[in-house]
Amino acid sequence: MMNQISKDIKSFLEEKVVQYNQPDFIEPDPISIPHQFNLKEDIEIAGFLAATIAWGNRKMIVKNANRMVDLMGNSPYDFVMEHNDIQLERLLGFVHRTFNAEDFKYFIKALKNIYTNHNGMEGVFEKHKTTDSMQSAIHEFKKVFFSIEHPSRTQKHVSDPYKKSAAKKINMFLRWMIRNDNTGVDFGIWKTISPALLSCPLDVHSGNVARKLGLLNRKQNDAKALEELDLSLRALDPKDPVKYDFALFGLGVFEGF
Repeated sequence: MMNQISKDIKSFLEEKVVQYNQPDFIEPDPISIPHQFNLKEDIEIAGFLAATIAWGNRKMIVKNANRMVDLMGNSPYDFVMEHNDIQLERLLGFVHRTFNAEDFKYFIKALKNIYTNHNGMEGVFEKHKTTDSMQSAIHEFKKVFFSIEHPSRTQKHVSDPYKKSAAKKINMFLRWMIRNDNTGVDFGIWKTISPALLSCPLDVHSGNVARKLGLLNRKQNDAKALEELDLSLRALDPKDPVKYDFALFGLGVFEGF
């Protein structure tokens, strides 16, 4: 039975989910990048690339993610599947913090391998999901992603929960793809994976708010903290635990909670 404090927290967070899980959340957020597309594969690729560079200043993330899409001729899936070496030279000069053109070029090659040989991105994650989590699937996805010849420097741009990472960016991408929020923010285009398996994209904002609300005790934002937060959020809503990401993030970023 949920105690009174938990009921109060649940009620408070439910109000904040309704407040922030709205279409006006889209424009200033990296999720605006995949929202430019209708084709499933375009949404996946644009979303994955935008999520990959989603650290630092939000305006700069959106600006640079738009540039990535522009460099792919605004047709991400076609570019991934049909690119040649000359077209890859277009990417030279791209940089977002430590993600550079060499990383970008490899991401294109790795994505082509996944769509050609591994039944697409959804296929990889669906194959390796467990009954209660997506974290092992993220670990296996990274193995598949780097299963062709690659620059060693690029490995740092795909997180691995088995190396203690909270894998914030991939968990955010998975929220976008899997969760259907009926408000037009998250896409819900991956039908083979339940939203119940998702984990909150844990970052400094969501982590700090979760600690203030007593949902998280661990001080580091790592894989163990994510596991602890998962338990708290799933107690609040077992079917759609990561809807509370909107509340935690919104409270932290927009309200300075």
